[in-house]
Amino acid sequence: MAIVVRFVDIGGFIRERFLDLVHVKDTATLTLKNSICDVLSDNNLSIRDIRGQGYDGASNMRGEWNGLQALILKERPYAYYVHCMAHQLQLALIAASREVFKVHNFFQDAIFIINVVSSSPKRNDELLATQAEALVREVELGDLESGRGLNQIGSLQRPGDTRWSSHYKSICSLAKMFGATVSVLRSLASDRSLSVYARGDASGCLTKLLSFDFVFILHLMIEILAITDLLCRTLQHKSLDILNALHLVSSTKDLIQKLRDNGWEPLLEKVNSFCQKHEIELPDLNRRYVDVRKSRNKHDNTTMEHHYRIDLFTSAIDHQLEELNARFNEQSMELLALAVGLDPRNKKDFNIEKICRLVEKFYPVDFSDQETTQLKCQLPHYEYDVCNHPDLQNSSSLADLTRQLVETGKFTIYPMVDRLLRPIVTLPVSTATGERAFSAMKLIKTGVRNKMGDDFLRNYMIVYIEKEIAEKITSDEVIDMHDFLGNRRSKFKLIEM
Repeated sequence: MAIVVRFVDIGGFIRERFLDLVHVKDTATLTLKNSICDVLSDNNLSIRDIRGQGYDGASNMRGEWNGLQALILKERPYAYYVHCMAHQLQLALIAASREVFKVHNFFQDAIFIINVVSSSPKRNDELLATQAEALVREVELGDLESGRGLNQIGSLQRPGDTRWSSHYKSICSLAKMFGATVSVLRSLASDRSLSVYARGDASGCLTKLLSFDFVFILHLMIEILAITDLLCRTLQHKSLDILNALHLVSSTKDLIQKLRDNGWEPLLEKVNSFCQKHEIELPDLNRRYVDVRKSRNKHDNTTMEHHYRIDLFTSAIDHQLEELNARFNEQSMELLALAVGLDPRNKKDFNIEKICRLVEKFYPVDFSDQETTQLKCQLPHYEYDVCNHPDLQNSSSLADLTRQLVETGKFTIYPMVDRLLRPIVTLPVSTATGERAFSAMKLIKTGVRNKMGDDFLRNYMIVYIEKEIAEKITSDEVIDMHDFLGNRRSKFKLIEM
């Protein structure tokens, strides 16, 4: 378990520091919590000072009712959980859609098809050549517009859990190069120079690719991920613009709901047109649907249209909405919405009462009654001064505002406002530093050094990840420390003798 702390330094800059790597044998939530407390205690930090927490997509970490998040919130009610602002949202939404078993099978099939078609440079060259011929033909027929930057030849992209928006780009590239992919697979399936296994893989991929189920889910996921992609990209910024992020969360939910209510007919027309273009057989939607998971005696009168519309279309979208509502619950949305009032760009909606309610409801332990009174006295001056300041009113985010308050010396004039800003800007916890830790561990603990102990690995990773710390250590200091340790060992040996 990688532990990262996020804080605002004395200069107003947001810092994320890799704190420790803990080898946890038992993944029970209580064990995880105790491990975190021990690490904080070893570094002279206290769990009582936590004002935000964020985790990856593991259920035992972020579970709202019985996860580590809930366990810490029970003891520290002001350690608010705000969704981790990295590519985890994309992965969470993909995982939510894969709760529908046919969507899960679709992604498995898509990855297998891409691997088969792009497994060698020869196949990839054939794919690109076929795609180029198809583009020329469509331009000549007038199906595509020609112009600078249009109709560029790409390649099939593999989805990766560590690459942002990779799943969306992957299925878009597959839809764009669908005809070329079919052509390459047909060529592979009929190539007698290849092994039986290679031809069998190509035939299996071709069967899956030319099925109505595959095409339907391909277009459905493109529609869904096209809506959520912008939000995923926005939440990746370290200095998050909370105001615009809130607007994007609301608009994303509304657009997904709109797709659920009005998107069935347009999607079906698009899928039917695509199938006709690529000569894919269309099913009779009025025919009875046979579920392979049930025996014949348990089949009901469900039609094919009901299956595609309710079991696939509606179900996949509902899982997206549930995941977004879980990631951005009412408490976190209210907290961020009240925090937006401090943004000088939002001076039209500046409301002193809302900011005071933010303190009273979410940070009562950080402000005494006297300090709350001081905050109420400072806010009118803050509104007039900061919101009209030529530099501060153009701050790109609350994080940028916190830094500029220190640079201009305004933090000494409005100390209560500065104190309120600091826990708020640390709320959008990023998991990028934690993920870098695991990437670094793969580079450090190689097959040659697979017996490296936990203590040595932990210290090695701190120096490797925190480059700023490593730059401060000179070669002379390392030599002196080595000599000191050597001399100390020799003294211990003399005493033992």
